[in-house]
Amino acid sequence: MTSEHVRIAMWSGPRNISTAMMRSFGSRADCAVTDEPFYGAFLKKTGIRQPMADDIIASMDTEWTSVAQVMRGAIPGGKTLWYQKHMPHHMVDKVSISDFPDHRHAFLIRDPDHVVASYAAKRVEVTPDDLGYQRQMEYLDHVAQISGMEPIVLDSADILKDPEQHLKSLCKALDISWDPAMLGWKTGVRDTDGVWASHWYNRVVGTTTFAAATNKQPRLTDHQQRTADRCRKFYNQLLDYRLNIL
Repeated sequence: MTSEHVRIAMWSGPRNISTAMMRSFGSRADCAVTDEPFYGAFLKKTGIRQPMADDIIASMDTEWTSVAQVMRGAIPGGKTLWYQKHMPHHMVDKVSISDFPDHRHAFLIRDPDHVVASYAAKRVEVTPDDLGYQRQMEYLDHVAQISGMEPIVLDSADILKDPEQHLKSLCKALDISWDPAMLGWKTGVRDTDGVWASHWYNRVVGTTTFAAATNKQPRLTDHQQRTADRCRKFYNQLLDYRLNIL
């Protein structure tokens, strides 16, 4: 891979402005995007009955090694940049972050109280394993050990407070050019969205930029709070690596 062709693996937790970030990168003329390519393989392997599970499995490649090979392959559409939105909790087979040694890796996190509340709004029950914080930390350690460089971690709340400055800092950390087009996009579903967009993306498809930041603390049931609390140790560890703005 030459310096002119860059593959970015953004390891995001769910319900975490990850789709808005995909919209942001997809607004660049030089950038292809891919939406959770291992989701179908994850559902087929685990048998977990998430919303639209059968449709998701039918819509995409569910073979781990062939999906990984594609993600390492030619960048779609003749682009020079490829933003891949990955969920670390999907990686339950032999394929892992170590299978992408030439990607530039970054981690997108969000306060677990807000993540659990977002799931609750969809009437979906979650466990700590569904949220991926521990695996994000494991992957961050892997990247740090292999590269010897400071990991790239972005907190969703920071991006919403100042999208331009944090996106500029992200581009610098990834050693790619800044493009102001990343601050806005057209409404609607994309061909690059997973089939699950009809269930999960109802809010983001109507947006044209990042949502305004909010300091409102969500209300959780006791069970939901316990789930969030079990994730907080890993969230706080990830937060120690949070990217500072320029």
